[in-house]
Amino acid sequence: MATQVLVVEDDVAIRDMLCFSLRHSGFECDAVGDAESGLTQLAQQQPDIILLDWMLPDIDGIEFIRRLRANAYFAEIPVIMLTAKGESEDIVKGLGVGADDYVNKPFSPPELMARIKAVLRRCQLPDADEALQFDSLRLDLKSHRVMVEDERIDLGPTEFRLLHFFMKNPERAYSRGQLLDHVWGNTVYIEERTVDVHIRRLRKVLEPSQHDNLVQTVRGVGYRFTAD
Repeated sequence: MATQVLVVEDDVAIRDMLCFSLRHSGFECDAVGDAESGLTQLAQQQPDIILLDWMLPDIDGIEFIRRLRANAYFAEIPVIMLTAKGESEDIVKGLGVGADDYVNKPFSPPELMARIKAVLRRCQLPDADEALQFDSLRLDLKSHRVMVEDERIDLGPTEFRLLHFFMKNPERAYSRGQLLDHVWGNTVYIEERTVDVHIRRLRKVLEPSQHDNLVQTVRGVGYRFTAD
């Protein structure tokens, strides 16, 4: 079955170009011109990934992602933001609310196709009846759930993979570059500050359960997962 992509882009020319490139690369594509139509389309058919324009005529891409991540049915759909905003604070803001990657406009279709495939690969964990336990924190690969005792913790797909990698490799410090290779993959270029954004998001989700201190900063190196 072909991968289903939802394009949310108000520029008709860009929207048509995206759908043409996606279909040429073997994807199936649905396209809408505003965020509200995108949310309506989600209720009709859930895509495998969303390409989302930052600047939309009704609500912007940031608010779209907030609504997406707040909905239990759609929270784990990966999102790539398409943005003309290249400033660091804008990129961090997009990643901070739950985007899995971003592509600056103008972009080349081959680069975008590579980004889509890379995001899909890292959001699809291998099939395994594996559960990892660390204190009262439990990660179950089969059900794709993270629990603290009997309470479920909702994580985005990238944070889930990051926590999974940490729990499989405790007590070892990893540089940002190593984390990018292991968690994101080394097939496309992603800036190292992306790691910091997702680490902050992971800690924020773990904070209410008092497990945020498990992910520690190692000065001059990167991060490690430890009970110490």
